[in-house]
Amino acid sequence: MCELLNRIWSRPRGEWTRVLRRELPALAAGIVEELEESIPGFRELIADSDEEVVRQRVETALLTALGYREPSCQPEGVRPEAAARPEREPSASGQLVPLKAVPSQRSPEAGVTAAERARRELFTGLTSDMPMSEIALSELAATAGWPLPATVRAVAPATPGEMQQLAGVLDDALTGMVGGQPCLLVPAPDPEARGPLECALRGRFAAVGHPVALRDTASSLRWALRLLNLTPARPGAEARAVFVDDHLSTLLLLQDEPLAHALAARWLRPLADLTPRQSERLEVTLLAWLEGGGAPEAAKALSVHPQTVRYRMRQLEKLFGTGLRDPRTRFELEMALRTRRLMAQVRRQHSRVSRRARVVTAEFRPPLGAGRMARVNGL
Repeated sequence: MCELLNRIWSRPRGEWTRVLRRELPALAAGIVEELEESIPGFRELIADSDEEVVRQRVETALLTALGYREPSCQPEGVRPEAAARPEREPSASGQLVPLKAVPSQRSPEAGVTAAERARRELFTGLTSDMPMSEIALSELAATAGWPLPATVRAVAPATPGEMQQLAGVLDDALTGMVGGQPCLLVPAPDPEARGPLECALRGRFAAVGHPVALRDTASSLRWALRLLNLTPARPGAEARAVFVDDHLSTLLLLQDEPLAHALAARWLRPLADLTPRQSERLEVTLLAWLEGGGAPEAAKALSVHPQTVRYRMRQLEKLFGTGLRDPRTRFELEMALRTRRLMAQVRRQHSRVSRRARVVTAEFRPPLGAGRMARVNGL
């Protein structure tokens, strides 16, 4: 089995099915041979059966385990060769597709149409880190009735219920789950036009990925999910969608929080021995100086006198030495300061939302009759 998987993985994904179909008979025969040699009495158990029929049944079981057949119970009286007939056939590209005779019938076992199954497989293929071939995607898209767009955005709503509602509003969305998180893929013919999507998402908390080419769908989804985790949910009328396009620098700096902490700790180590108040004051001044390019600009940004900025900069020069004159050091320091400020903002936002939720819970009181009714019912 390991050798078969290695042969499959060594080829492009579009050829996996073709390799699998070619290798499966030999693999099934090998399994039957191993069972006969390793299990006492197995050879006698199948003595009355045709060995080829047993091999076909093992092959059918492997197809079912690999997801190319729907599991079904063989009714009494059905010929083994009929039961072993695959429910899908390989297309020209090697991708297994439903047999032409039943393209739109509902499977009694799965309860879904071929189009619904194709939409699920298409979503999985687009969001996987190992993209499918263009031919395989085109075949699935044709079966699913979802024309492949040139550009797509991923949308990550907060709850599965939101996904169902959005799917009803966005007729051209492809829906699915990734790691238990509901997601939608929405065509983006004009990457700059966000109006229709913003209108559909109004009053809903969701994160929208950046527009990408179809082969990069997984990237749009990954950053949408990251932004969703960084942004605290706002209840009720304050709920809104956030777009990755508007937070690219934040996501870049916070893509790996332990690394971001290491960056800040490495370059801001000279401030570690100061009191929290002193450290914060100097950090704010240094960032304003780096962003503005001088004391007057920093003073204006901080609403303080320029002489105050110059005094603080003299303190910073004592702490950092000649490094403040080095362009690379200034760049690293600005990244470290921005990263620390962003992490503090995220912590404050989550703390504020949690505190608001606790206040709402504390203020809630059940109706007077509810408690009385519970006592009457003995609850």
